Amino acid sequence: QVHLVESGGGLVQAGGSLRLSCAASGSFFNINAVYWYRQASGKERELVAGIFGNGSPNYGGSVKGRFTISRDNDKNTVYLQMNSLKPEDTATYYCNMGIRTPTVRYLEVWGQGTLVTVSS
Repeated sequence: QVHLVESGGGLVQAGGSLRLSCAASGSFFNINAVYWYRQASGKERELVAGIFGNGSPNYGGSVKGRFTISRDNDKNTVYLQMNSLKPEDTATYYCNMGIRTPTVRYLEVWGQGTLVTVSS
């Protein structure tokens, strides 16, 4: 089994910064893709940022230039650095990874979510 554990959410004032982390643990060969999604109250889940394979990061339009996704393959961890936060960034943020395990070529795994609240 593979588990993702997220951390780093919290309350921050508008204009501030937070860094989210998501660490994978369990039995697997490698992490093929990493993504961050978010879901605000009453809204659908949306893609915030992602890295597939060795490709370049991709970002949702509303966060481009403010958020940075990165990964540390040695630590099996993905990060989301969030700068210049706005109240509309308030949401629960979810980590998502595509992981190759001994039995599954691409296993999609979700983190438990971490709440980010940006006050005006």
